[in-house]
Amino acid sequence: MLENYRLSDIVAPLLQWFEENARILPWREEPTPYRVWVSEIMLQQTRVEAVKPYFERFIKALPSIRDLAGCEEERLMKLWEGLGYYNRVRNMQSAARTVMESYGGEFPADYEKLLTLKGIGSYTAGAIASIAYQIPVPAVDGNVLRVISRVTADDSDIMKQSVRTKVEHALQAVMPKDQAGAFNQALMELGATVCLPNGAPQCSVCPWNGICEAKAHGKWQQLPVKSKAKPRRMEKKTVFVIQGGDKVAIRKRPSKGLLAGMYEFPNIDGHLSEEEALLWVKEQGLLPIRIQELEPAKHIFSHVEWHMTGYVIRVDELAEDKGGFLFVETADSEERYPIPAAFRAYTKYMEIRLGNEKFDHGRT
Repeated sequence: MLENYRLSDIVAPLLQWFEENARILPWREEPTPYRVWVSEIMLQQTRVEAVKPYFERFIKALPSIRDLAGCEEERLMKLWEGLGYYNRVRNMQSAARTVMESYGGEFPADYEKLLTLKGIGSYTAGAIASIAYQIPVPAVDGNVLRVISRVTADDSDIMKQSVRTKVEHALQAVMPKDQAGAFNQALMELGATVCLPNGAPQCSVCPWNGICEAKAHGKWQQLPVKSKAKPRRMEKKTVFVIQGGDKVAIRKRPSKGLLAGMYEFPNIDGHLSEEEALLWVKEQGLLPIRIQELEPAKHIFSHVEWHMTGYVIRVDELAEDKGGFLFVETADSEERYPIPAAFRAYTKYMEIRLGNEKFDHGRT
């Protein structure tokens, strides 16, 4: 248990391991507060390898807090396209504007002030404070909770805020004051590369091999204890890829709610048959010529899961006053209109690429 474990024993072997094994990552090359912040927000729910090109493009396009604060919304959404959780980048822009207005364009070197910025919680504030400013405060995420639960064989439920707080306090007490950033990054790195979330931990290369209580008692499979989240709500959708000439129909989502302000293929609730789909298109004032049913697709959000069926429907013409849609050329859609990854399964039917796909296979 955490309370009975001498946590100070983990520090020296962890820092030595990190010095020898730290991955080379673009945001570590120049750990300014802005770069640390951008990387940490991007890394939420997204793998490191997927984030690298996103981070590099974002920083190239918006190299400073000032650039982010002044960025036009659709350009910002396009830079974020494919990462999902679009409210995160909106919160980033709101925080950037606060930094410009209240702190002269510089992140405050103060943990409590960082917490007041929109979208920044205890973990992100801890990461910025420790990595960019060497302020000795913990940064506790899922990786850190897992490795601490295992090394101490603590069976407390890590989904509880009280447990996270307990771990934060315990780490604060043993954190080396002159290596706060390295210590926090080392904990994260250990959880990402050795003490893995899925599959067996690589105990043979772990710096805590000889002091890990979970290993000693064969309990790694039971730890960490994590209560089940509330089941996601299932929603059925029918998605329409409406083509006319060299254009396709898209529309803008409402300014609030799921995928707020993004562009999407027209879609409605429920799974429609071909006949029902054709009737719906006619009701939008369009004249369908042919229809092709597409493969089903699924997209998982944090609290809802979409189960989609889709149709490509070619119509005689796309007039600007039909159905409340935008009729755009493929090139315009790819460059100007951010379409969320929820529709990734169907974008190939208009030959556009989302997010990192646009930069794969030598294409630019």
